[in-house]
Amino acid sequence: MSASSITGSLSLPKRPDPTDAGSLSPSKRPDPRLSINQATIKHADLETALRVTADAGIQAIGLWREPVHEVGLDVAARMLTDSGLRFTTHCRGGFFTLPEGPERIAALDDNRRAIEETATLAAAGADGSTSVLVLVAGGIPAGSRDLVGARERVRDAIGALTDDAKAAGVTLAIEPLHPMYASDRAVVSTLGQALDIAADFAPEVVGVTVDTFHIWWDPQVLDQIARAGREERIATYQVCDWKTPLAADVLLSRHYPGEGVIDFGSLTDAVIRTGYDRDIEVEIFHADVWADAPENVVRRTAEAFGAAVSPHLV
Repeated sequence: MSASSITGSLSLPKRPDPTDAGSLSPSKRPDPRLSINQATIKHADLETALRVTADAGIQAIGLWREPVHEVGLDVAARMLTDSGLRFTTHCRGGFFTLPEGPERIAALDDNRRAIEETATLAAAGADGSTSVLVLVAGGIPAGSRDLVGARERVRDAIGALTDDAKAAGVTLAIEPLHPMYASDRAVVSTLGQALDIAADFAPEVVGVTVDTFHIWWDPQVLDQIARAGREERIATYQVCDWKTPLAADVLLSRHYPGEGVIDFGSLTDAVIRTGYDRDIEVEIFHADVWADAPENVVRRTAEAFGAAVSPHLV
């Protein structure tokens, strides 16, 4: 489906044109490369997420499958087109570590649907949209201690999906998660491990997600970012900060850029040196952020991004 083939119109306001006389001054405008990952405003429905992002003068958004499913893919695509926003990623696919059997087959089929969704939404977004499906590998299956085998099943599952992704023009972006999530969410813990899996496949089909929250601690991270650039594997760059103490639910421990200890200068410089020129998502999981009004969250995100990340994009 192409963007031009999507018909119908919803009452969603167009993104403010930053060239209009009444727009914000240049010093106040959000960075043009900033994308709001929808997880950052988790409790906003899709229409609200698109509206507050566009109203803030932000030009791009990454979507999650659940809010898209709530309205249906065709409606979501029309809403995205009407918003005037670029589409940066779809979250998420993956969870590939199950052994052979009906549940693994169902997981692969669900990932094929996610690939189709990604292609449709990328076509519906504004010029410059990217067709990227973020993959979270999955944790160790119940009753197992076979970490190595679980990683091999991730490689096998991605291999089973590459023909579908290639046909749809979608890049599968393996996201390494911090090792504290290895047991339940992602047996792929480092950028190097993600790149080793991706190496079996064409870079336009399988790439990696570089997320500061998950990789900042890795002593090899700068070398691995450089490697990802050489291999043309960086499908998306996501940012948020790490601050201790962690929340009781460690999933909800991501902060606005600049609030914690991550060196956004070195990481962003390394990514930009690879030639990465796409949008950059802010993805935050935090109960206090989610409890705030989405308009406030989007504004604070743009301010934090402008202070912590934008200076390193020149």
